[in-house]
Amino acid sequence: MTVLGFSMSMSTSQEHLARRSFIGSMGATAAGLCGMSCTPKIANAATSGATASVGVKAPSFELANSKGGMTSLESLLQDKKYTILYFYPGAFSKGCTLESIAFQRDVEKYKALNAQIVGISVDSVEKNAQFCAEEKLDFFMLSDKGGKVSKLYGSALSIPGFGTFSNRQTYIIAPTGELKWVFTDVESHVTRHSDEVLEKLEEIQKEA
Repeated sequence: MTVLGFSMSMSTSQEHLARRSFIGSMGATAAGLCGMSCTPKIANAATSGATASVGVKAPSFELANSKGGMTSLESLLQDKKYTILYFYPGAFSKGCTLESIAFQRDVEKYKALNAQIVGISVDSVEKNAQFCAEEKLDFFMLSDKGGKVSKLYGSALSIPGFGTFSNRQTYIIAPTGELKWVFTDVESHVTRHSDEVLEKLEEIQKEA
């Protein structure tokens, strides 16, 4: 059995290297695999659960953040801001770096719209912290070890032999905790995704 060319029968060290290569290649290959669908068409991959629905209360969570503390959805909502919660497969991969840099580029625009940006992946706290430091990100990342929260939001991608990753999806959560919008087809246009989020956020606020 193979996934993107990687054999499933391999030693521990080979599997580790293959897993790193897989994450690094996801951003470059998923667009072609996805087309306009919501989730990547990767052989043997399986998404966990249905995507959280617009108009309902966003699923609650509490995760370790890249600044060394704990962050819950409730603590984010205390600031009475819109929360841009974006799930990404792995820090330092091409797509995730481009996506995060674009959010950082527009961070002042989000602040002007009373919004905060928060990233989530299955990466360790240490890796997320290093990613934020090297890319000079003003927002923090949450470490969803095991993909529990990703599964809760319907944003988990499980691949036999490689584990569970956060699929690239973005959620706009209102200060009330209501889930206002879900972006599922992000992979095919990562570089302009932040522009799309800003446009939708402005639209949501005008309708409020």
